[in-house]
Amino acid sequence: MVLYMHEMKMNLKSLIIWTLCVGGLCFGCILLYTSLEDSIQEIADVYSNMGSMSVALGMDKMSMATLTGFYATEIAMMHGLGGAMFAAVLGIGMLSKEEAGHTTEFLNVLPVGRSRIFRQKYIAVVSNIFIFNLFCFLLYILGFLLMKEEISGKEMVLYHFAQIMMQVEIAMVCFMISAFTKKNLMGAGLGIVILMFAADMMCRIISAIEDIKYITPFYYSNAADIFTEGSIDKVMLGIGMGIIFITFVMAGIRYGKKDFAV
Repeated sequence: MVLYMHEMKMNLKSLIIWTLCVGGLCFGCILLYTSLEDSIQEIADVYSNMGSMSVALGMDKMSMATLTGFYATEIAMMHGLGGAMFAAVLGIGMLSKEEAGHTTEFLNVLPVGRSRIFRQKYIAVVSNIFIFNLFCFLLYILGFLLMKEEISGKEMVLYHFAQIMMQVEIAMVCFMISAFTKKNLMGAGLGIVILMFAADMMCRIISAIEDIKYITPFYYSNAADIFTEGSIDKVMLGIGMGIIFITFVMAGIRYGKKDFAV
């Protein structure tokens, strides 16, 4: 597991920065809730009457007038988008960075097969996503405790499990792309996140394109849905797991046959 430890060390700074930025921002918003308490009901009423936008943001299901509702409609959106960007940046360069940095000849002279390199890089991606979500989860729980608010334990756990699956799915799509390219296409990775996020918003607003929900992991990881229903959509989650498996296999096949640039 030498390569795995190397990848973890190489991505440590990025992991810390993304965790502090995303987790710290959301944690700060939880603490700022007290400053909004006097006017939050008015804000909640305005947002709940925004028509289609209220539906897209989940404000037709939950009220911002409670910290749990504020978390599920506002904070969770920031965490989901930030976490997805972190996963995309992590995955999009994992298999291509040696070619981009012209260090391929160093990695491939080591007595380690391509399949072993591939597996250890994959495990490093999943490990970083898990650690990111674990620390963010603990920060948010701490925020609720400091605010002396009741925590919806089951829904919080389900939501963050869905977030891990969503981020792994996006990371694996980008991981697959990195197996087919010789460059670190960070812009493409972030573009995928924005498109998936926009697709989730649009399919909730426009019924004619509702089926788009089957291709965006943001749909089954939506906090308002999970907190309201107390469960994750099993069909959508199953599709997400299928995409993870397919992209993993495609990336492995491509990486195993790839002609590396030096």
